Amino acid sequence: MGFMLSKSMDEKVIKQQEFLLHNSRLQLERQIVMQNQMRERQMAMQIAWSREFLKYFGTFFTVTTVGLTLGAVKRKRPALLVPILPLGFIFAYQMDSAYGTLIYRMRGEAESIMASEHDRLDMPQGTPSFDSIEKVRRARSSLSSLLEK
Repeated sequence: MGFMLSKSMDEKVIKQQEFLLHNSRLQLERQIVMQNQMRERQMAMQIAWSREFLKYFGTFFTVTTVGLTLGAVKRKRPALLVPILPLGFIFAYQMDSAYGTLIYRMRGEAESIMASEHDRLDMPQGTPSFDSIEKVRRARSSLSSLLEK
């Protein structure tokens, strides 16, 4: 009789453990999906910002280029064309950021860094652990209790 009860309890414990594992897995999958969606939204906002900035900077660049060119021709001073060069680099970078392949090149470089220079990604004093966080929490808790007295 006791053996049958024990066997039944063992089966229930195993089923409970499987259920908890399944729920943990579902929760983790949902968190991964949510974090990825947030990352995608942030990237989309960054690209949209680059495109919007490009509109304003493109207008500024065009007006400045036309004005400097007309001024250089009218006054016969080619030195007035010098600011067009650095502004052109900025404009090209913004074009690449908004519509070009900059994001793909950055991703490739990031993957290369993660593969071959992983030591650059280490955090100072290592990755936080439960113990290190708990130690700081306890220190702050004891400090605040001392200050209250």
